[in-house]
Amino acid sequence: MENLKVMFLGGVGEIGKNMTVLEYGNDIIVIDSGLAFPGDDMPGIDLVVPDISYLIENRNKVRGIYLTHGHEDHIGALPYVLGELPVPVYGSRITLGLVESKLKEFKNVKYKGVSIKSGSVVKAGNFKIEFVAVNHSIPGAMALAITTPVGVVVHTGDFKIDLTPINGEVINLTRFAELGKKGVTLLLCESTNVERPGTSMSEKTVGKTLDNLFEDLVDKRIFVATFASNIHRLQQIMDLAVKYKRKIAFSGRSMINVSETALKLNELKFLRENIIDIDKIDKFADKELIIITTGSQGEEMSALTRMANDDFNKVHLGENDVVIVSASPIPGNEKAINTVINKLYRKGVEVIYNELADVHVSGHAYQEELKIMHALVKPKFFIPVHGEYRHLKLHQILATSLGMNERDIIIPDIGMKVEVNPEYIKIAGNVPAGERLVDGTGLGDATSVVLRDRKLLSEDGLCVVVLTISQYSGEILSKPEIISRGFIYQDEASELITEARDVVVSAMQGVDLKSLDPNIIKQMVKKTLSTYFFKKTKRRPMILAILQQR
Repeated sequence: MENLKVMFLGGVGEIGKNMTVLEYGNDIIVIDSGLAFPGDDMPGIDLVVPDISYLIENRNKVRGIYLTHGHEDHIGALPYVLGELPVPVYGSRITLGLVESKLKEFKNVKYKGVSIKSGSVVKAGNFKIEFVAVNHSIPGAMALAITTPVGVVVHTGDFKIDLTPINGEVINLTRFAELGKKGVTLLLCESTNVERPGTSMSEKTVGKTLDNLFEDLVDKRIFVATFASNIHRLQQIMDLAVKYKRKIAFSGRSMINVSETALKLNELKFLRENIIDIDKIDKFADKELIIITTGSQGEEMSALTRMANDDFNKVHLGENDVVIVSASPIPGNEKAINTVINKLYRKGVEVIYNELADVHVSGHAYQEELKIMHALVKPKFFIPVHGEYRHLKLHQILATSLGMNERDIIIPDIGMKVEVNPEYIKIAGNVPAGERLVDGTGLGDATSVVLRDRKLLSEDGLCVVVLTISQYSGEILSKPEIISRGFIYQDEASELITEARDVVVSAMQGVDLKSLDPNIIKQMVKKTLSTYFFKKTKRRPMILAILQQR
């Protein structure tokens, strides 16, 4: 019997970019295909997606991509992955609806979606993939129970245990118990909220809080910033709009796209006449409006951020406005969100967020819910996934507190290959993995020259030096022109630039420039200036050398 190989192309040691690969013999299945958002060290980058080199090398083995749910960190990389690896995609109806909406912007991507329901089983070579219903902050979320030649692998996807969900579809704990009774070789379980004791609140808690707030904010114009994909939250807001006789306006492209998709699939229920275009809100009194907007994470180009910056011509905020931020910060976004909230306060806007009222509940399991999952599944081996390293480590500690042996648990890294059979689990090397960066329509890697240059420009600025030499004698015809941007302060510039010009001329004396390759001359100029500037300023600007021959 061969070993099952489990590989991690994303989603471990980090938040987002989820992608897990299972391989047995000549068959590979891929679980999720998510993106992450760029950090501060990635200037100009729009999105980060997994490096799928390993899948491209083994494209003949890949049987399909199996989606746990429709959040960006699980489906956002699909347009880029399918462009290179056109394989079938399996997911719930709403998950595939969101995928199809996303792919409209990518005309050349081949796509075959296969809609599945809870309880469905799909065969893929050596694998049988069963979809098991779970609760999350979006409908159609599924865990995967994968039957392999070495036993059953359970991948929870993102989940929580909500016994009073908005759509009435409770997590199928009975099926997890049945799987555990039959025997589960390996559990891959999400770790996002492992730091939080107790259990997460039901989504209905938010509805009660919002109801109380709307009742008190009788004469105010209400804005609610939330995740566009949190369809259960949108449903509650829409129901309250009907109750308090308010019209709904959507602001933000993703909010409009998701609501339209959910409406078509009957996952979101509202009357069309209750929805108005954002352009027409000035025709209604403040007390007649609720504006649902993107920007709950302080994203630079989101609708709420633009409103806070007075850069949104359709909406101008004032003292009769209330903004409810119905979301919690994704790690790394705290500063951006706080900046937006501060700007809203400066405008006289009342802001309500999770520290002030229960206007958000998490879609991820807390400690007691994770314990329930472990107790039901009773895995022989365990790999924590979906979290930064501290989350994975704490999940390992939680599992050992429930009786698991530490040697039966592996904390994964990006690119790690783990081998599993009924007798043991072990680390078996690495596969190519990492980040690919989306910049507009371009797709590159994290070590690209472009990104390195952007970092240099953002840190130390730019100097352009133009050197003119005789094409006949190689003689320098005039002192070089030096132009700097973002490098030195104006009062320092004149003396430094004058001296730098002399340094270049001095370095070229005695050199037979006529016989040298122009690129070598440019490198000499750049090296000379770089050394000089660092000695004088302790900074290393990007230096562009231009050689003119006359």
